[in-house]
Amino acid sequence: MKTLAVRLYGKEDLRLEEFDLPPIGDDEILAQVISDSICMSSYKAAMQGADHKRVPDDVDKNPTIIGHEMSGKILEVGKKWRRQFKADMKFSIQPALNYRGSLDAPGYSFRYIGGDATHVIIPNEVMEMNCLLPFSGQGYFPASLSEPVSCIAGAFHASFHNEQGSYVHQMGLREGGSLALLAAAGPMGLGALDYALHAGSKPRLGRPRLSRPRLIVVTDIDEKRLSRAQTFFPPEQVAREGVELVFCNTRDIEDVPAYLIELSGSEGFDDVFVFAPVAPVVETGDRILGKNGCLNFFAGPTDSEFAARVNFYNIHYSGTHVVGTTGGNTDDMIEALDLMSQGKVNPAMMVTHIGGLNAVVETTLNLPKIPGGKKLIYTNIEMDLTAIDDFKEKGAQNPLFARLAAIVEAHNGLWSVEAEDYLLANAKAISV
Repeated sequence: MKTLAVRLYGKEDLRLEEFDLPPIGDDEILAQVISDSICMSSYKAAMQGADHKRVPDDVDKNPTIIGHEMSGKILEVGKKWRRQFKADMKFSIQPALNYRGSLDAPGYSFRYIGGDATHVIIPNEVMEMNCLLPFSGQGYFPASLSEPVSCIAGAFHASFHNEQGSYVHQMGLREGGSLALLAAAGPMGLGALDYALHAGSKPRLGRPRLSRPRLIVVTDIDEKRLSRAQTFFPPEQVAREGVELVFCNTRDIEDVPAYLIELSGSEGFDDVFVFAPVAPVVETGDRILGKNGCLNFFAGPTDSEFAARVNFYNIHYSGTHVVGTTGGNTDDMIEALDLMSQGKVNPAMMVTHIGGLNAVVETTLNLPKIPGGKKLIYTNIEMDLTAIDDFKEKGAQNPLFARLAAIVEAHNGLWSVEAEDYLLANAKAISV
């Protein structure tokens, strides 16, 4: 079978190419990718090439398919896995396989699997590690976003507290505590806010129950992003759910830590999440921690020498501490898929741009320069990357965008399964 895919050959060398997939083995699965969300991790891999820890040294001779936030449907199953997987089953993939200690991952390391392709061969190790995950919810794009949602779930589960005099860690947010999300009006920050409010308190997979804070403060320096966030989470509506929600533009505040501490009731915050690898933001997070407060450094820096000042006096006497996670594990992704299937969290608010497979190379190589949130790619169509906010304007000349604009408007300005269904049924098919 032929596939059309974006392959990595080296630093800043991405190519959209058609090539033949080999016949699947008895322990492999043939699948059609439907959607893939472009991640900053793909940008980093494209910039670093073979220097990236997950990219093979011989990528110049044996290129790999990029993209790891994928969703699709199974077409053919090798006999080893036929009892567990069936044709037409919708799926997502946990890319962090950790197979026999290897860092190899779909979207970085494999010749025949990656999210930015029309068709892929899922290798045996994905199933062996329980990383091929069925999705029972509606549509495909939520399953593509299960990977970033799983990163959020993992971060929340990694935070911890302990009572004075005890060294037993109580995992998760402080029960009924205060939470600050710094630089958090972007896609991952909005996802974290959604998770904090709606993931619920039911124990799952042997984990402690998820605690809901009494106060959440969301900061950013972009008023447009903050205004967009408030349309999705009106504070007055959240208050009816028993949580005080405050959005705060810190751009013109002279003493940000003092202002935020005052918002916390002068006690400092129990939990702080930092969503930007910027030293002053990290240092603000450290300064606003309350007693036994947990700072979660969520943002992955590209600078291996990145550092920020931390108050060790408070670490010693007040029990403040720092945690960090990179990605989520399989349990986190299963949780994310379950939450989305139940409609408890809505990853659509992360998405600001839609495109086809033809848009992947340019989008990936320029990702930091493109404003907005997640860039969602439908791999079997041809469509330039387009901001959802531009649909209405483009609709004056193109009936496809006119209809998409109407659907988006009916869904509070968000991408939706209805919009996805219409796009897949009416967009131009991708070709070489």
